[in-house]
Amino acid sequence: MKLSVVMPVYNERATLREVVLKVLSVPLEIELICVDDGSRDGSREILAELRSEYPQIRVVLQPHNMGKGAALRRGIQEATGDFVIIQDADLEYDPSEYPLMIEPLIQGKADVVYGSRFLGGRPHRVLYFWHSVGNQFLTLLSNGLTNINLSDMETCYKVFRREVIQAIPIEENRFGFEPEITVKVARRNLRIYEVGISYSGRTYAEGKKIGWKDGVRAVYCLLKYSWKEPGARAVAKAATPSDRSSL
Repeated sequence: MKLSVVMPVYNERATLREVVLKVLSVPLEIELICVDDGSRDGSREILAELRSEYPQIRVVLQPHNMGKGAALRRGIQEATGDFVIIQDADLEYDPSEYPLMIEPLIQGKADVVYGSRFLGGRPHRVLYFWHSVGNQFLTLLSNGLTNINLSDMETCYKVFRREVIQAIPIEENRFGFEPEITVKVARRNLRIYEVGISYSGRTYAEGKKIGWKDGVRAVYCLLKYSWKEPGARAVAKAATPSDRSSL
């Protein structure tokens, strides 16, 4: 069993080497796909050094800063593992929890697993109140539009069976990836599990990039894809030749 880890990188020199080493220390067969999104702080040079040291690393260079969603789209296309997990290049999420995340997939129970920061008793750093309120609102809106009962739609940690995620067209270029993929997964009636994970969020001074404008975009994406994305039955019906064609 091979796990493809897709890591978008944009100006993360402060944490990049440490998070890469944490990923590679996980006792699994790992393929780490680092997609540099036009970094200007030396991250590309660090990636070049790491690639020369560790054969498990593949480095993909975007021509310029195109956004997290665009980097994920590129990395997912490159994945060859049985499962694909998203990993940010900071230290907010702990790679040692990969085995926990992929267990429902290995058991054949799930197609997609979300790592929830709000389930279970794992440690969480205490940070911004209004961020948590915004997250809860977006998750509630997402659940209402998709009729699923996630506790943490905006989590970074999402792991997919590779054939599932590679079959879903990703359109968003920035932080709209989370609501977009959630709607599209729900519309396809895929089997979704959640597991509780730890979380060590960082402050804006420490490099946090998401802001209120991204929250507004998330609302827009939820509404947009809920309206335009066909349900699983509609997709199946469109793929079936009309009975009239045989008349």
